[in-house]
Amino acid sequence: MKNLFKIAGASVLAAGMLFAQSVTDQTAPPANGAQPQHRHVRARMGQRMAKYLNLTPDQQANAKQVYAQARQESQPVRQQLKQDRQQMRAAVKAGDTAQINSLATAEGPLLAKLAAIRSTAFSKIYSTLTPDQKAKADNMHAFFMQRFHQRQAQKAS
Repeated sequence: MKNLFKIAGASVLAAGMLFAQSVTDQTAPPANGAQPQHRHVRARMGQRMAKYLNLTPDQQANAKQVYAQARQESQPVRQQLKQDRQQMRAAVKAGDTAQINSLATAEGPLLAKLAAIRSTAFSKIYSTLTPDQKAKADNMHAFFMQRFHQRQAQKAS
């Protein structure tokens, strides 16, 4: 169970860094005119993490390249998940239990693939960190996990 939380935490950290890096490349607003507020939050988070870890320009460039590759690799998976969510909404409205179960079953492997892509990207970045940076990243992970557990406890009560 402890390893599951470590993997989940690393995935959360990796996802944050992954999406934070993607923000700088995506300046066009969404087609529906909504402001991409989450992009700004992720960008600031990525900048704070890079500053906190004291990443060198080479490390930042490497991270950007790794995350761009991960984004590209995950794009078909994310697109499939989007289509499945749309089909799920239609199945829920139609009361089609068989379709709901089928789509829910199909979602698991896709989410696992996304987690693997994100964790692999984070692993590549983590391997380039200095021992001091790794210690800081581990402390950051521990802090996020502590907050996660606190929020779960609050929800349960």
